Amino acid sequence: MFELIWSKIYSITDFLWGIPLMILVIGVGIYLTFKAKFFQILHIKMWIKLTLGQLFNKTKKVEGDGQLNSYQALSAVLAGTVGSGNIAGVAAAIAVGGPGSVFWMWLIAIFGMATKMAEVSLSVKYRVKGLNGEYYGGPMYYMKKALGKTGSILASIYAIGLLILVLTDACFVQANTLATTAKDVFNIPLILSGVLLVAISLAVVLTGGINKIGAFCGKIVPPMIIVYIIGSLYVIFTNISNVPSAISSIFKYAFQPAPAIGGFAGATITLAMARGASRGIFSNEAGEGTAATVHATAITDHPIHQSMFGILEVFIDTIIICSLTSLSILASGVWSNGNTGAILTFDAFRSAWGSIGIYVLGIAVILFTYSSYLGFYVEFRTSVAYLFGEKTEKYLKWIFFIMPLIAVTMEIEKIWDMADMAVGFIVIPNLIALVLLGNKFSNLINEYLKR
Repeated sequence: MFELIWSKIYSITDFLWGIPLMILVIGVGIYLTFKAKFFQILHIKMWIKLTLGQLFNKTKKVEGDGQLNSYQALSAVLAGTVGSGNIAGVAAAIAVGGPGSVFWMWLIAIFGMATKMAEVSLSVKYRVKGLNGEYYGGPMYYMKKALGKTGSILASIYAIGLLILVLTDACFVQANTLATTAKDVFNIPLILSGVLLVAISLAVVLTGGINKIGAFCGKIVPPMIIVYIIGSLYVIFTNISNVPSAISSIFKYAFQPAPAIGGFAGATITLAMARGASRGIFSNEAGEGTAATVHATAITDHPIHQSMFGILEVFIDTIIICSLTSLSILASGVWSNGNTGAILTFDAFRSAWGSIGIYVLGIAVILFTYSSYLGFYVEFRTSVAYLFGEKTEKYLKWIFFIMPLIAVTMEIEKIWDMADMAVGFIVIPNLIALVLLGNKFSNLINEYLKR
């Protein structure tokens, strides 16, 4: 019975992540890039100044409505996006789709910056302030408020899909990856990791809600990213002579089949595209609309200003962190050894750092997955509030904190299949809505630039 169910999940996932959805994701990204007049490329100086420049400018504060300041919102978003997808997901894509999958991750990211801009700006524009004083926003809100009856249908589909995705990703993927890493590296029992994960997260949520999550992520996210960047760069520089051939293989096998090498079974162009796209979207969330639910709580003076943090988020997540993971795996030569997921990344770190590499990466994985789990609570509470009302959150939130205790002992392959399927179900209604709202997005940009 269970085998039949899983076979159905596999077939649905394969369909969702086939060529049609690839065309849809990239096509909408290109469409929105034109609507944005190539903002993410032509206005690099502007969005860097108004994001990173603003974060480092302690004397100038942005005025406007919202709950979290820009730094807290960005940290909370990065907490949700920078997780197992950057370490285990990227490695799994290379192990199955070959080096060429990295190219498609990059392509998804470039056009995904415009997609993320649209998601964030529309989420801020159409956000609502709840009875509890907190802000709620995201795709379901701009669908319902801007698209009438059609939007209400899309919003309901999206909200249900988002709830499934959050539970699958946060409670299963992140929790399972954290627990298995803690067990393999530090010999901590799976259930103990699950209990600690839930206890610490529950304490943060109960003592301060979304504001406490933003503040907590603001402290934990920068150190975890720095630790991982330093660790990856050391692996890359240790194998610096192999970097040119590694980069060459990324472009080469993006457009031709990758042959079987060692434990690598070989991959078609279609497989490289599918795995690169799915892991790219899963990592930076462009097209999912999930991160926009967090951005919708930010204090900002204009929707487009906040959407620039969406561009920065994709840049940090995919162009920097996913690329470092990819080059570490490819340059170290471990990508074809037959392993997959986080184990493959561990192999790369071990090749350069020796036994200490296991502990360095182990700490990074635990920090990444924990912050992802905690950051996803904002998306969970948004979907719950939309579907069942704000007052139900205090009861239904226990689902979010109970499920990891079950997930820590599950098989990781099945969990990833569930997550991939959930991503497909929310991407489709969101991309349809973004196309329908393309002109409104373009108007917001024109309005902002005229200022």
